[in-house]
Amino acid sequence: MSSLGRASALLGAGTLVSRVTGLLRTIVLVAAIGSVGSRAADAFGVANQLPNNLFTLIQTGILTAVIIPQIIRAVSHEDGGRAFISKLFTLGTVVFLSVTAVAMLIAPWLVALYAGGAYTPEQFALATAFAYWCLPQIFFYGLYALIGETLNARRVFGPYTWAPIANNVISIIGFVIFIVLFGGDRTDVAWTPGMIAVIAGSATLGIVIQAVALLFAWRKTGLSLRPDFRWRGVGLDQVGKLAGWTFLMVVVGQIAGWVQTRIVNGATGEGPSVFAMQNAWLVFMLPYSIFAISIGTPYFTQISEHAAARRDAEVRADVARCIRAVSLFIVVSTAALIAAAVPASRIFTNGSDLAVMAAPVLICYLVGLLPLSLLFIVQRTFYAYGDTRTPFWFTVVQCMIIVVTALIAPLVVPLAQLGAAIALGQSIAGIIQTVIAMLLLRRRLGGLEMRGTGMALLRYLVAAIPAGFAGWGAFLLLGGEHGWTNSDKLFGAIGTGIIGAVTVAVYLLILALLRAPELEVATRMLRRFLPGR
Repeated sequence: MSSLGRASALLGAGTLVSRVTGLLRTIVLVAAIGSVGSRAADAFGVANQLPNNLFTLIQTGILTAVIIPQIIRAVSHEDGGRAFISKLFTLGTVVFLSVTAVAMLIAPWLVALYAGGAYTPEQFALATAFAYWCLPQIFFYGLYALIGETLNARRVFGPYTWAPIANNVISIIGFVIFIVLFGGDRTDVAWTPGMIAVIAGSATLGIVIQAVALLFAWRKTGLSLRPDFRWRGVGLDQVGKLAGWTFLMVVVGQIAGWVQTRIVNGATGEGPSVFAMQNAWLVFMLPYSIFAISIGTPYFTQISEHAAARRDAEVRADVARCIRAVSLFIVVSTAALIAAAVPASRIFTNGSDLAVMAAPVLICYLVGLLPLSLLFIVQRTFYAYGDTRTPFWFTVVQCMIIVVTALIAPLVVPLAQLGAAIALGQSIAGIIQTVIAMLLLRRRLGGLEMRGTGMALLRYLVAAIPAGFAGWGAFLLLGGEHGWTNSDKLFGAIGTGIIGAVTVAVYLLILALLRAPELEVATRMLRRFLPGR
């Protein structure tokens, strides 16, 4: 467990720095192009979303679900897996280049697919111009994911998490240059080619640097690569079979996301739309990335090893420990961010009234934070057993609910609340999906130590509810919606920190009074971050 603790701490530290610099990147971008009600921001949001969507297909649909377990199994080959990985990288490079080229050719149609008829001709033209600059990110996202997942499979956990920091720094520099050259809050759609090149070009250059940075860590794997187009004979057919289900699963998810995007684009220029929802999702993902991914990723490698050896009892124990460790942090993060939703949203908006409009989107996403974190663990346990079909079916259920709630949303809420309604629908879908997934995994493993895990979750909730109210009380004492925490981006960040500190302090105090054994886990993990430990 000590090696898992060190790996989790390394990933947590890297993720924290990465996410903080990512938040700074978004703050500068919002200063440049606006957020709520900005047609330019929504145009960029759609264009920059295209390579991210394809990256999701590559990473979640194929690499995370399939490649890590397959690489671990390939290590048992006589060559230590070198032939398998060389063939895999060759095939991956060809696929990434081909997908990028096709996407560039059909860029206007891709934009139309997501924008629907909500954009004016000028906004559509701007989104298409952004897309031509952003779509080359597909190749470098793919390269980054392929190298990173291989490093994770070889227990080299740090570089994959730390590389995005370089991306964020490059983007921040580019966005600052834009503000210096062209001014800030450019919410209109009358952009010059130079303006487009600086904003979108900076975003793409950051992804290039992110991928290249991982190449310097490759020597730690002890593997040598060479181009190998002989793709038969080393098990790539098994990868294809497994990836088929995961690819379909992510395609279904992308269809649901496409429906959401087309519908929420109806609010562009009126209220929180595509870009505002992306910013709320960024805040939502901060605790998910720091805790769920950082703690869960090392466990996933261990779970894969135990699953490969058919040691189901150890897998059950791994899953239960991982759920308890992740949930300890996720529950309090949810309470703190809900209490600080307005000042947290102020960081990513250019006005107090806009922050109040954006806050419900963040709150509605946060309803699904704990279920998503648990799903990360449960879903990857299925992957460790080579089962990609079961996750496909419970994801289909989730996506059906997402689509239905998204279609209903414009019929029952005004445009100003459309983004929040769609976010809430996604959270409800995630809750149902996670319940189904846990029941299926419990049946497969013959149990999940649910009694101990359930008691731990109950302790967290008992502590988090009063802690959340304490945080909300702190927000009201600081002036609420009309107070100083909602007057400026910097004050919003300070206010979020104060409210979060109050929430965490009350949470830990109550857990201490309850004598929660999980506090020892938290203490050990936090000590990993301290120098000399």
